[in-house]
Amino acid sequence: MSEYPAGPADPDLVCAFAVTRTAPDGARLAAATGHEEGGPLRVLRAGGLCLVVQDVPAALFDEEALAERLNRPGDLERCARAHHRGVEVAAAGGPVVPLPMATLYRGDRSAEQAVAGREAALDALLDRLGDRTEWAVKVHAVEGPAEPAAGSGAHRHRGAGGRDYLSRASARRRDRRDGHARAQAEAEAVDAELRRYAVAATRHRPQSERLTGRRSPQVLNAAYLVENAESDAFTRALSRLTADGRFTAVEVGASGPWIPYSFARWDADPARAPQVVGA
Repeated sequence: MSEYPAGPADPDLVCAFAVTRTAPDGARLAAATGHEEGGPLRVLRAGGLCLVVQDVPAALFDEEALAERLNRPGDLERCARAHHRGVEVAAAGGPVVPLPMATLYRGDRSAEQAVAGREAALDALLDRLGDRTEWAVKVHAVEGPAEPAAGSGAHRHRGAGGRDYLSRASARRRDRRDGHARAQAEAEAVDAELRRYAVAATRHRPQSERLTGRRSPQVLNAAYLVENAESDAFTRALSRLTADGRFTAVEVGASGPWIPYSFARWDADPARAPQVVGA
């Protein structure tokens, strides 16, 4: 996201999508679309690397305007889809380093300098990501029975009956704790098994019920970087995890292969990541 609003003499910003060594061919580039408010996708060259970019209006993409738009779920989804389209175009010719969404510069020169200044690190990262893809795995605890409504039958719980009710409530809490512990242990076992077939793995923050649409908690939200030659072995391992019945406390879901967004960090210092408009 931009750090400085653009001035009236600078009506457009440069939105960058991804870095690659091989520019996509002209026909593919012309057929692709990025942000609907921007111009055609184009390629900037920086040293031996290429940067797929798009000119976008500062009135909609400066810091204040973009922050407001990204707080609206519909606009956030549209921006994310546009960003992914730009990354996909860049990936057509070979490995890419996807940039964070809303990576903006004040002009071509700033964008080129940002890439050229980190060419060695980007080259190494492109080598690492070549012929590898990302698989996303989300593990949820098995959904238990619904809790009885609060106060249900409370008028019957007096004396010994009340003690029985409290004992049952305590047992339910204990069962929930035990169930969560089993789910966590099984999620760890899933992760350990899948790491055997990956060259790298990372964990993201588990998603909330609002995002997953599930009542049962997500206990693992992981991504695995897999050699393309090992994709079949990885998917067979996934199938075994979901079919052999060894895991009863969790459900395992997976998707892929994807462009390896989770492994494309090109700067170890988040404060220096290229998400600001250059001078």
